[in-house]
Amino acid sequence: MDTITIVRKSILDLDVECIVNAANEYLQAGSRVCGAIFAAAGRTELQAACDAIGHCTTGEAVITPGFRLKAGFVIHTPGPVWQGGRAREKELLYSCYQSALALAMLHGIHTIAFPLISAGIFGMPVETAWQVALESCRDFLEKHPDADLHVTFAVLDPVIEKKGKECLSALAGSHAER
Repeated sequence: MDTITIVRKSILDLDVECIVNAANEYLQAGSRVCGAIFAAAGRTELQAACDAIGHCTTGEAVITPGFRLKAGFVIHTPGPVWQGGRAREKELLYSCYQSALALAMLHGIHTIAFPLISAGIFGMPVETAWQVALESCRDFLEKHPDADLHVTFAVLDPVIEKKGKECLSALAGSHAER
């Protein structure tokens, strides 16, 4: 599990090859992390690249250049909106991470940073979002050890960071018991 880390830092400040945008299905500039990514990349350029793609279904992922970002690439993945767990939200969120990591591997990317997808304005409970995110990344990395991927989660809230590190520690502990 040493290939997954959680840091309290802006995703824009990380030295990684690729950052992940918690996108909407229409790949339009949004608010919060999405808005910050578009602003830092160059809103016009990134929006034009997204418009050329047009759409991305929840749980899938697409890739664009990073333009003015430190990261050379942005992977966009629409997370599910929380509906109380009745609408396959966990399954769709799991697929977001799997799709983004598969796209990173396809493009020869070895360092990737994620926000905590669906836990913000999409309303998924933080602990649920962490469990799904970490399990999905762990499963992908175990299935593809040749990918040589290092995953970083960037969060700004110390409470969310603490909960993530607790979930990561619990996941590592349950993994060691296998």
